[in-house]
Amino acid sequence: MQPTWRLVDSGLVDSAQSAALDEAILEAHIARAVPNTLHFYVRSTPTISIGYFQKASESLDLAECARRGIQLVRRKSGGSSIYTDSGQLIYGLVVNESDVPRERPQSFRFICSPIARAISSFGVDARYREVNDIEIAGRKVSGNAQLRRKGSLLQHGTIILDTDLSAMNAALRMKGSRSPSISIPSDRIVTLASLIGRTPSMTEMKRRISLELARDFKIKFVESSLIPLEARLVHKLVDERYSRRDWNMRF
Repeated sequence: MQPTWRLVDSGLVDSAQSAALDEAILEAHIARAVPNTLHFYVRSTPTISIGYFQKASESLDLAECARRGIQLVRRKSGGSSIYTDSGQLIYGLVVNESDVPRERPQSFRFICSPIARAISSFGVDARYREVNDIEIAGRKVSGNAQLRRKGSLLQHGTIILDTDLSAMNAALRMKGSRSPSISIPSDRIVTLASLIGRTPSMTEMKRRISLELARDFKIKFVESSLIPLEARLVHKLVDERYSRRDWNMRF
């Protein structure tokens, strides 16, 4: 009999709630209150997700973010600042560290490879690229990050079905590029919609990602919802951390 993991679909959520959901599921997993979990959500408003160690004033045009109504949220994982909106599917996978390769690049490859296959099933050639990207013809269609704590691992990332590239370019600051072909943030990005001539269904993308992850981990996903412990943690984390300026602008 195949082991079963949980699948939670939160649908549309705001920026503070999205970050709180990822952390609450991780904390519940650390406490062994929930099984390994695949979590899907879409941000309801344009949002910059700031890497934990990034200085907002250096990586973002804060005035432009304010003018466009782009929200800011600082996540617990590292990496660079990214622009997200309702055209991007976001996933979070929380598993035991023992379920993936120990070394970081290998663990990224292990999780990103089935996600790349799911993206490729829409008629493109998506491939994992070290350390934490999925690319199509050298341009990023998915960025990913990890957070490890007390034997549990959270990997979360975006899949860019479609997005507002003008808002992305306005909000994010370039720190310089090794390639002369990259002068604005969107030069590094590709959307699935631009490649296949339509915006793929979010529902179908979720289904294909779930299918490919289940195949590689040799498990079965069972749809469920947050437990009361997680719901309480989400509320607490939104109030005490992710909705607060002193957290989101701490560096």
